[in-house]
Amino acid sequence: MPAAAFRADRPILLVGLMGSGKSTVGRRLAKRLGLPFVDSDREIERNEGMLVAAIFEKFGEVHFRRREREIMTSLAAGPPQVIAGGGGAFLDEPVRHRLLAACTTVWLDAGPATLAGRLADAADRPLLEGRDPQTALGELAATRNSSYAEARHRIEVGGLTPDEVVAKIVSRLAAD
Repeated sequence: MPAAAFRADRPILLVGLMGSGKSTVGRRLAKRLGLPFVDSDREIERNEGMLVAAIFEKFGEVHFRRREREIMTSLAAGPPQVIAGGGGAFLDEPVRHRLLAACTTVWLDAGPATLAGRLADAADRPLLEGRDPQTALGELAATRNSSYAEARHRIEVGGLTPDEVVAKIVSRLAAD
């Protein structure tokens, strides 16, 4: 279905593990729908005045997750836009319920091997630092996927190009 068949009346929140394509797909989806795009990690960096890795190093993960929850809740209360959500905020049950109520949620799902392949050269991922990416991502999937599964839509992104993922999302949104 063409993008014109869907008109957003609320934010569209993309959730999933790192490497699932939230930022890449989010930018393309926003363009296709004529909506603004916001990456929650970039918003945190802008507000904190430093990169995510530096926030983790200087203040720790607890501080980062608090800021992530605040930013995500604020973005969800905003106008229709496409949001690349932080990987962890959706795990907090009260925050997740607010996000589910305020946004159209889409889980970009991929297996640990796919994600590890996509993140092979990523040096800026604190949760992967010093670890085997596939093992770390498998552990994250085991703890996070049940929360991500509460999203309204699930798109299996393994083997798809970003444009193919966008087309699937638009089709699902138009069918709602």
